[in-house]
Amino acid sequence: MKFIQYYLDCLSQASYLIGDETTGRAVVVDPRRDIGEYVRDAEAHGLSIELVIETHFHADFLSGHLELAAATGAEIAYSSVAETEFRSRKLGDGERLSLGEVELEFLHTPGHTPESLSVVIRERADDEVPYGVLTGDTLFIGDVGRPDLLASIGFTRDELAEQLYDSLHNKLLPLPDATKVFPAHGAGSACGKNLSTETSSTMGEQRASNYALLAPDKKTFIDLVTEGQPPAPSYFVYDAVLNRQDRDLLDETSLPPALDLAAVSELVAGGALLVDGRDPEAFGHGHLREAINVGLNGRYAEFAGSVVPHEADIVLVVDEGFELEAKNRLARIGFDRVVGYLSNASTVMASNPDDVVPASRLTVPEFEERRSNLADLQVVDVRNPGEVSLGSIEGAVPIPVGQLPARVNELDPSRPTVVFCAGGYRSSVAASVLRQAGFPDVSDVLGGYGAWVELASARS
Repeated sequence: MKFIQYYLDCLSQASYLIGDETTGRAVVVDPRRDIGEYVRDAEAHGLSIELVIETHFHADFLSGHLELAAATGAEIAYSSVAETEFRSRKLGDGERLSLGEVELEFLHTPGHTPESLSVVIRERADDEVPYGVLTGDTLFIGDVGRPDLLASIGFTRDELAEQLYDSLHNKLLPLPDATKVFPAHGAGSACGKNLSTETSSTMGEQRASNYALLAPDKKTFIDLVTEGQPPAPSYFVYDAVLNRQDRDLLDETSLPPALDLAAVSELVAGGALLVDGRDPEAFGHGHLREAINVGLNGRYAEFAGSVVPHEADIVLVVDEGFELEAKNRLARIGFDRVVGYLSNASTVMASNPDDVVPASRLTVPEFEERRSNLADLQVVDVRNPGEVSLGSIEGAVPIPVGQLPARVNELDPSRPTVVFCAGGYRSSVAASVLRQAGFPDVSDVLGGYGAWVELASARS
C-alpha cells in the first residue's frame, strides 16, 4: 500500500492519496483545489487515480474534486445521501471497494454534516485490525467535528450533535485500538475547538484522551460539543454550497494580470478591494490607501475570506514572486475574482509617496499612554470568544476579526480606536478593515495581548 498524507498548514487541512502498488489503482480523499502534487506523486509511484472521495461538503475550503476528475478521468464519490449538481458516485454505508490487495470500507458517520463519511483502510481485505480510518470532520485528534455550522441547513445543532454521538459510538469506537486515525483537519481549524497539533493518532489514544469521547452519556456529550465553539469565518456557507455545485476549474499555473498603479487605482475606484499580503511590519511602514492587510505568512485564505466579500473583485499587493501563491491560496476557498496584481509593488510605492500611507502600530507602553491621555479611546479585542474568556483588557469591546465587517456599526468611527489580538497578525487585519471602512484614527498593538500581559506581570 502507498499511503501519503498531505497537510496544508495555512488551512490546517489534510488530504490523502491511497494506492495499491500491486495493481496501480489509487484514490484521493478530500483534495485541495491545486491538485498538481497529487498528480505528480501518483505518476511517480506508478499509480492511476480512479476515484476522488469527499468525506463531506467542506465549508472551510473549496475542494479539488472537479479539478482532479478533469485531470485524471477519475470518478467523484460522496456518501449516498449527498446530492451534487455534477455526476458523482454514491457510496453506501458499509460498502467496500477493493483496489487490489488494499480494501476501503465506507461508513456513514453523520453529525458534523448529514452526509459525513469515514473511510476504513485495510492493507489486506481479511485484516482484523484495519491500518487506519480517515475520519473527515467526524473525529479529530483531541476533538470531534462541530455540529453547529450553517452548512447543514435544515438540521438543528442538537439534532446533528445526537447523530454525531451515534456515529462515534456505533461506527468509529468499535474499531480496534491499534487502528490509526487520520482526520481532515488539525489545530487552528475553525471546524472544532480543541484540535491537536498532531496530524494522526490511534483509536486507543483517542478513546483514552479525547474529551468528547469521554463524555459519560449523550446529553453530556451534546453539551460539551455545542458550547464554546469559535465563530465560523463568513465564507464557510459560501464554500459549503459551492462544493455541491458544478463550477469553473482552477488553473493553478496561470498568473493574474500585472497592473500598473493607474490601472489599480481605476479598479479600486470601481469597487475592487486591495488585499495586501505583505507582513504587518512592511504594511505598517507604508501601503496604498484603502488596502486590507492579510499577510501571506499567516492564515491568509481564512482571514481574507473572513473580511473580504466573496463577490468582490480583488487586486493583490504582494512581494515580488508571490503573486501566483496569493492567487492560488485565495482560490483554495473559492475566491476566484482576482483581477490582477500591482506589478513591482515595492518600487511603485517608493516612487509614489503621495499614494502611500503608514499604519499606526503601538508598543504596549505607547498604548498605555494613549489609554491614560484619551478619555474617549475605543479599544477593540478581535480575538475569539474562547481567548477573551481567559482574560482581556478592561473596557475592550470584544468583536472577533471575522465578524468585524458585519459588526462595524457597533463601533464609533469618530473616536480614536486601538485594536489588539493575541500577537499582532489579526489586529493588523482588523485595523486595516476599519480604516478601509472610514475610521480615520486606528492603531493596533505590537505583540498584542501577550505583550500587554507580559508588561503587566513585569510591573507587578
